[in-house]
Amino acid sequence: MSGWLVLVIVAVAVLYPIYLYNGLVTLRNRVRNAWSQIDVQLKRRYDLIPNLVSSVKGYMAHERGIFDTIVSARDRAAAAGSNVPARAAAEEALGRSLHSLFALAESTPELRASTNMLALQEELGSTENRIAFARQHYNDAVLAYNTALETVPSVFVARAFAFRPDALFETNEAVERQPVAVTF
Repeated sequence: MSGWLVLVIVAVAVLYPIYLYNGLVTLRNRVRNAWSQIDVQLKRRYDLIPNLVSSVKGYMAHERGIFDTIVSARDRAAAAGSNVPARAAAEEALGRSLHSLFALAESTPELRASTNMLALQEELGSTENRIAFARQHYNDAVLAYNTALETVPSVFVARAFAFRPDALFETNEAVERQPVAVTF
């Protein structure tokens, strides 16, 4: 009888860390998947920006600086890659640029009546909602993963296999915390 007990204890001592390791890998992969979902939605927004700028340029030729700022912010955000803090900062700058564009566009009656601009407005609004949802999903996945890395007993497995916490996708600016105004 005691032989079975020793065998069960050894089996648990071997299998439980494997179970914990597999759980951490699963959580880490969920974080990676959530990040790729953000990336897809941000690319969708990046693809809309040139169309938006082109639509607005004809009506607001005197505001050349804002177009350059938006394109530059878009390029910096795309170049940040998967570095979450750098990407979040670049996205903040892009959001501020878009806020400025929308504020200027709101004061142009011809632009508000443009069917092309209305279609872009709808598409961008939809994309912003998708980005917000993807960010929330990513942050939820990071929270679950980071919590697992810091709680007993998985903390011991995480340390042994050098699992590292991931960064939340956070904004620092009050402007970025508000939705992008896309009404004309």
